[in-house]
Amino acid sequence: MDTEKCRVLLTVLHERSLSAAAEALGYTPSGISRLVDSLERETGFPLLHRGRGGVSATRACQELLPLMRRMAELDEQYQQLAHRIQGLDVGRVVAGTNYAAFYPWLSEVIAGFHHAYPGIRVELREGSSTQLGELVDHRRADFCLISQRPGRHEWVPLKDDQLMAILPPTHPLVEADRFPVERLRQEPFIEFLPGQETDNSRMLQQLQIRPKIRFATSDSRAAIAMVRAGLGITLLNDILTADLADGVAVLPLDPPQSVHLGIALPEEEHVSPAAKRFITYALNRLPELDVL
Repeated sequence: MDTEKCRVLLTVLHERSLSAAAEALGYTPSGISRLVDSLERETGFPLLHRGRGGVSATRACQELLPLMRRMAELDEQYQQLAHRIQGLDVGRVVAGTNYAAFYPWLSEVIAGFHHAYPGIRVELREGSSTQLGELVDHRRADFCLISQRPGRHEWVPLKDDQLMAILPPTHPLVEADRFPVERLRQEPFIEFLPGQETDNSRMLQQLQIRPKIRFATSDSRAAIAMVRAGLGITLLNDILTADLADGVAVLPLDPPQSVHLGIALPEEEHVSPAAKRFITYALNRLPELDVL
């Protein structure tokens, strides 16, 4: 089976669109369609459902996906190793983080790595910790700074981080030492990253607390601005509040609620030569990470 066709199909499923996959891979939409049709003819059955909501894998395709991912991964490792034997460092590395506080360090690491290995392209991904952890699990990312999630990846612990209550300046508890978790049941609540699995949603689910959601936003600055305007309270990781807390009160929760921050890496046997170089380079620069 042609590994390029596997790579194309995997990209189509990731993007949920033939046209988006074409843009990501530098093909024309008709070229992507021909490759998928050819793969379906070789396989002997349909691989994609095509609908208004985009494309998805058929049940038969879902059974083949683990092997297709492995074939595409091995082909990339083969190409990178062949180039390295020739004295060339090439390849692609995908890094990501859920926390803006990590961006300065990660950007410096990428800049230094690019200077040392200009032939290796580094792509930066954004997303929730759950989303980035799943990218690593499915070998679509190589180095992600996130809060700990279960999955099939290696874990490098960095620090523990508390979840904090963000209160408007007129709130009666602004002078308190802590914010009682149980009060989340009765306070007007501003949901951060609605509809996603976040550290907040995981904590609330674990404690079986259903807050009174009045507003929602996907931007931490917007969440704090809404709190400052008196629209309600919200919860944020302490690492997100450092430069945003003017005009609001930031209190730890009672009882304390914390998450484990660290680096998710692919399992050793799935790490490409380019990713190995980046991981080694980045881990050697961890002492420069100011937020630790």
